[in-house]
Amino acid sequence: MVSVISLLIVIALSMLVIRIGAVALLMTGLSEEVAKFQSLSAFSGTGFTTTESESILNVPIRRKIITLLIRLGSVGVVTSISTLLLSFVGAGQATSERLIVLLIGVGGLYFLSRNKAFNRVLTPMIEKILSRYTSLDLRDYVSLLHLKEDYRIAEIDIREHAWLADKTIEELDLVEEGVLVLGVKRTGEEYVGVPPADLRLKAKDLLIIYGKKNRLDELSKRESGNEEAHDEAKAQNKIDQQGQRRQTERMNKEE
Repeated sequence: MVSVISLLIVIALSMLVIRIGAVALLMTGLSEEVAKFQSLSAFSGTGFTTTESESILNVPIRRKIITLLIRLGSVGVVTSISTLLLSFVGAGQATSERLIVLLIGVGGLYFLSRNKAFNRVLTPMIEKILSRYTSLDLRDYVSLLHLKEDYRIAEIDIREHAWLADKTIEELDLVEEGVLVLGVKRTGEEYVGVPPADLRLKAKDLLIIYGKKNRLDELSKRESGNEEAHDEAKAQNKIDQQGQRRQTERMNKEE
């Protein structure tokens, strides 16, 4: 039974490492969906051969994170297999009992990893620890752009988000949603910083944007033709701007 508990601990630590890797990649500007997938791919050693992965490795800080995940993943897989064998070899009649405990334990860990309330507590803790104790080159723009708070920089792959495709920056009107377009990266072309309003986005473009985390998450998942979500985002931004105006007035009075 000790070996089964040891295996569950190894699995729990592996899941934690994957989560930490995802948060670290998220802090470098990747979208949450991409960060989770690439962290899992690097740790497990599967699926990390896509064009998207190649573009990630071009950024030094992301390359460091991915390299560390691959190394830890190699150790984790070997340890898991060894512990699994020790759990059931020579178990005899206790095999069924151990299998039940293992399945319940794995199910519990999976449920915990998918629990939104748990992740709302865990993610900020990981971000705080990474910002404070690691040598990752995150601190400058984290402080300057208030990325420790509600704001984020994210990359959205236009290939997966048709609402953004075949529209100019002006037509998207993201400023009215409280989202700033920082740049566009097109395959085979140079990076376009602060793109002009008449630049039309195409499939396979990478859109680099800055704004509140919940708005960027919603925008990255917005489906084609969903103008209602666009209108709701603009309405919410107007409410937020009213609060900002009151804050600005207070700041002006203090002067």
